[in-house]
Amino acid sequence: MNYFLPNEHVQSIFDIQPAVLKQRGIKGIITDLDNTLVAWDVKDATPEVRQWFEKMKEQEIKVTIISNNNQERVKIFSEPLETPFVFSARKPLRRAFKTAARQMGLRKDEVVVIGDQLMTDVLGGNAAGFYTIMVVPIVKTDGKLTKVNRQIERRILNYMRRKGKISWEE
Repeated sequence: MNYFLPNEHVQSIFDIQPAVLKQRGIKGIITDLDNTLVAWDVKDATPEVRQWFEKMKEQEIKVTIISNNNQERVKIFSEPLETPFVFSARKPLRRAFKTAARQMGLRKDEVVVIGDQLMTDVLGGNAAGFYTIMVVPIVKTDGKLTKVNRQIERRILNYMRRKGKISWEE
């Protein structure tokens, strides 16, 4: 069950500051796309997301987007940001996480994984040996497959709350 526990929980990516990451020796971010950076049905980065990416770049923190979504969806979002990406990642399998870190030229201890789902982002990041940060999903609606994951996720979170392993609220 510990694979489902993120190392940290924040409201949004905007709570993740480059100065704090740098103090911890972090040089790279592997981030989910849908409901982490923008709502799952929003095609382009918002001005705020663009600014967050720019802040990371200014502080020399590399960012790679990994998504289970198709190439077209991830490419349309990532290319204007000049950000590398991995599509059809098959999260929570470890391979895409390791590929992203290798492409950035960074070790596991220099990278954080950010995402909104326990079943894909946190589980995959933890299984691959990365520090994980869970964000609150941007919107409460999801695609069909994600709805199933959310039901399982709620059960796991409720179990962890009862056991005193987490303290945040949904």
